[in-house]
Amino acid sequence: MAVGIFDSGLGGLTVLDAVSRRLPQVPFVYYGDNAHAPYGVRTADDIYNLTCAATARLWDEGCDLVILACNTASAAALRRMQDTWIPKDKRVLGVFVPLIEALTERQWGDNSPPREVAVKHVALFATPATVASRAFQRELAFRAIGVDVEAQPCGGLVDAIEQGDEILAEALVRSHVEALKRRMPHPEAAILGCTHYPLLESVFQKALGDKVRVYSQANLVAESLADYLTRRPEFIGQGQQSKFLTSGDPQAVSDHATQFLRRAIQFEAA
Repeated sequence: MAVGIFDSGLGGLTVLDAVSRRLPQVPFVYYGDNAHAPYGVRTADDIYNLTCAATARLWDEGCDLVILACNTASAAALRRMQDTWIPKDKRVLGVFVPLIEALTERQWGDNSPPREVAVKHVALFATPATVASRAFQRELAFRAIGVDVEAQPCGGLVDAIEQGDEILAEALVRSHVEALKRRMPHPEAAILGCTHYPLLESVFQKALGDKVRVYSQANLVAESLADYLTRRPEFIGQGQQSKFLTSGDPQAVSDHATQFLRRAIQFEAA
C-alpha cells in the first residue's frame, strides 16, 4: 500500500519530487498515462474516462489515496468522480485547491466566506481544457472577491515537454506570455496551472519579469498532503518501495523524464 500520484505524462514528476522530499518515509506509486498525453486537448468525457482508468490502476497497486497531479484531470474530471464514482474507502484529491489557498492567503482547509485579498490581477497559464473548464476561477470565487483572472491556453507546450524538445518548449512559453501580456500588461501574480510547467518555471519567470510572483504547485501540494496525512494517517499505508508506471514506451518515457529532472528515472510498463 502506497500513495498514488497520477498525471497524463511527465508533469506530475514535479509534484512527486516535492512530496518525496517532504515525506521521505512515504512510498509513492507514480502513473503517467503517456500513451494518451496530452489531456489538455481532449473532451471532458475523454478526460474523465482516462482519469478513472488510471485511478483504478493505482488502486490495483494498493493506493487507496490518489493525488491527481494533473490540472486538466483535476479541472475536468475530479468533481464528477467524487460525486458519482469514488467508493467511500478511497480518496482522490486534486492539485488546484492548495494553490488557490496560497494565493488567497488561507490556511489549509479554511472554508470561511470569500474575502478581499492583496493580489488583484492574476495570470493563469494552463492547458486549453483547464482554461475551458473555468475550474480555477470557480474555486477562486469560493475564497476571494475582486480578483481579475486572465487565462492563457498554452497549446503545444505539454507536447513539447513530453517529446523532450526544450528549445520548442521555451519558445512556446515566451509566445504564450507575450499573448497574455497583450491582454493583461501588468499581472501581479502568475499561476502555472499545469504540473508540466514548473519544468520551465525559470523561463516563465524571465518572460514575465521579476515583479511578477510565479506560483507553481509542487511544494504547495507537498505541504497540503503532509497536513492531510497527519489528519488521516490510515492512508499512508505500509508499503516500502516507490515505483514508476507508464502506459507509454517505458524506455522513451524514462529518457525524457531523466532529461528534464536531471536525475535517473526508470519507468516500467503499466
